[in-house]
This record gives sequence, structure tokens and C-alpha cells, in this order.
Amino acid sequence: MMFFAHRRVGIVHFLTVHFLTGVTQLQAMADDDDNYEVETGDAGASHTYPMEAGSCRKGCHLMIKGNPCKVIEVTTSKTGKHGHAKCHFVATDIFTGKKMEELVSSSHNVAVPFVTRQEYTIMDIGADGTMSLLTEGGDAKDDLNVPNETEEDTKNTEGMKKDFEAGRNVIVIVQAACGKEKVVSYRSTE
Repeated sequence: MMFFAHRRVGIVHFLTVHFLTGVTQLQAMADDDDNYEVETGDAGASHTYPMEAGSCRKGCHLMIKGNPCKVIEVTTSKTGKHGHAKCHFVATDIFTGKKMEELVSSSHNVAVPFVTRQEYTIMDIGADGTMSLLTEGGDAKDDLNVPNETEEDTKNTEGMKKDFEAGRNVIVIVQAACGKEKVVSYRSTE
């Protein structure tokens, strides 16, 4: 039995030459056994889809610096001597209200988040700010707190608590994107 070492793409393969009854047999052996695991991870890409920047308009949602934002202003520059037309987006973060800007070539793709809005009925508002909500299907949802990040959030929270304590039926509108949820508005019924 003879062994030859052959290096290819950083992996050493050993070739074994067997001489059995006049027949030459080559056998390749890998460094590891066939037992291996493939691990996968979530890169957040499933929360967005691509859209050409030139087709985004006011009111559209897009990702800026990893945050889902709503576009409030779009300006497009003309094609210059050295390149493509550019789109200048001014947008607000849909969760914090922070103003953000982005400059993108109009022919390039931007990430657009999947944004959903759901309505829930308030069953209880805890002293610590936790809310017990009722889904349309009749299930309880207890993983949201009253909003308190912006001035508008504070007004909504005060109004929700006042109407709930007055015995009214309070329905909250919850906006969700990129794995986050936030109460964005409410309405009360008798």
C-alpha cells in the first residue's frame, strides 16, 4: 500500500493506491467524516423586500440605517455628467419618530419593510404600563406596553387611560415591522 499527499483548495486529500490482484484502485479521503451540521441564522432579510429607489414615493416605507421609516419627502436629481440620477429621501422612523435621510442612486434597490396594522381591544391597563389586549379571534395578547417614546405617544397614552377608566370600549391600532410592534393610535366606542 502506498500513500500520496495532494493539496487542493486548502484541504489535504490522501490518495491511497491499492494493488489487488493486478487492479489499481484510487480512494479519496476527506479530513472530516460525513457527520456534519449546517447551522442557519436569520439575517433579517425576511422582514423586507427590494424595490427600485426611483419608484418610491411620499408615504412609502423603506429601511434607513436598519430602521423602518415612512417617507415624508422625495427629491430626484437629474442624471449628471458622471453618473446616475439620485433620490434623496427624508423619512421618519415609524417607531421613534426620529427624522432620517438617505441618498440612493435611482436605479439601485432599497429595502422596503413589510408593515402591518392590527386592531386590538384593551382588556386592562396595568399600573406599570403593561396592556392586556384582546385579538379579533378572542385570544389574549399581553406583550405590549403603553407607548411613551414621543410626545404624540404620551397624548395617546393619556387618552387611552382616560377613556378606559371611563368605561368606554378602547380599540388600539398596533403597527408592526421588522419584528417590532407599537401602539400608534386608538379609538373609543361607547
